[in-house]
Parts: sequence; structure tokens; C-alpha cells
Amino acid sequence: MLWSIFAGLLLTLAAHIVARLLGQRFPKLPVVVISVGLVMLSLWLLRWPYADYFQSVGEIFNHLLGYVTVALAIPLAAMRFDDLPLKRLGNLLLLATFTGAALPVGLAWLLHLSEPTVQAFATRAVTTPIALNIASLIDAPLALVSIIVIVSGLIGAAMSPLLLRNVHDERAVGLALGLAAHAIGTVEAWQRSPVAGRYAAFGMAVNGVMTAIWLPIMFYLLGWMD
Repeated sequence: MLWSIFAGLLLTLAAHIVARLLGQRFPKLPVVVISVGLVMLSLWLLRWPYADYFQSVGEIFNHLLGYVTVALAIPLAAMRFDDLPLKRLGNLLLLATFTGAALPVGLAWLLHLSEPTVQAFATRAVTTPIALNIASLIDAPLALVSIIVIVSGLIGAAMSPLLLRNVHDERAVGLALGLAAHAIGTVEAWQRSPVAGRYAAFGMAVNGVMTAIWLPIMFYLLGWMD
């Protein structure tokens, strides 16, 4: 067991280091996406089932993800809001937190997916630790919630160079990545610049807190939770 944990950590760390080097050579490729691809390729070459790999390191990384999410409060202290239109920013955050949950839920409902699946899609726009806590409140399947959140973050990070190629304000880029792609988008924002990273952390944190407040209340009023 200890050997498998060490091997999993070593493989993940090696994939991250190689991805950082490749990211310097190909700056338009998101480092997080490269890392995931390298881990998948390594597992395939080693014929190591993903279930065994995740069982070895999953609990460790879940704990670390929670600590890292809390630690994002540190760069938030360096942010300045003096030159920002706070009213417009507040309206944007309200719109983002509502559409981030409402659109996936609406699409899942229109596709006649099961009620637990619809509930799981409601957590799409928040980072994994917060999403799992929300899922426990609204009785959504935790495994499905994890998959939806991670995949949406990867897609958002992978598509960001294309979608944001004409946006030159690092604050706007960071906020968009934090709101749309949560933790993975925040990592990608830090690869761009410290300014983008701080605003991504801000967007992710505010969106997570707001969603954690209003989403369970809405589900309770709709009768989707006890």
C-alpha cells in the first residue's frame, strides 16, 4: 500500500514537472490539461488501472485540494478594488453564480436526465470541496459531482486561450477563468500572470460562497431535498 501511494505521488509530480516544462515551450497549452494527459498516458503505458491509482492517492489529493482552496485567501488580501466599478462587478457576480448553476440544470432537465443527475449538474460551477459539500446537502451523487466539476474545469482551462484571445485585461481574464473553470481555471490564470491569478481566486471564492448559500435554499423550495 505504501509503495502504491509513493508511486502515485511520484507519477503525479513527474507529470506536473514535465507539463510545466512543456508549458514554457508551448505557452498556449494549459499546464493542467497537459498534466492530466501525461498522467493518463503514463497509466496506460504502465497498465496501471485508474481505479487503483485513484485509490492510492485520491484521499491525499482531496485533502490537499481543500487546503489549497483555503490558501487562496492569501492572494485575495493583495487585491485592490479602488478602481473597479463595484456595482457592475456585483451584478456580474450575481449573474454568473445564477447562470453557472441554472444553465447546466436546465440542459440536464431538458434532456430528461434523472433527478440525481440534474442535482449533480447544479454544482458544476464551483470548486470540488465546495461542490461536494453542496452535493451532500442536496443529496446529489458525490462521484458524479466530482466528475462534472473536474471535466468542466478542464474544458474551461483548455478552451480559455481560444475564447479569451482578444481579452487583454488580465483582471477580466482571471475573473472569467475563476467563475467558469473554478480551481483548474485559477491554476491556468496564475500561469498567465499574478493579476489574473488573484482575480480568478476572487471569482472562484465568491462564486463558491454565493452558490453554497442560495442553491440549497432553491432546491428546498422546489421540493428536491428534505
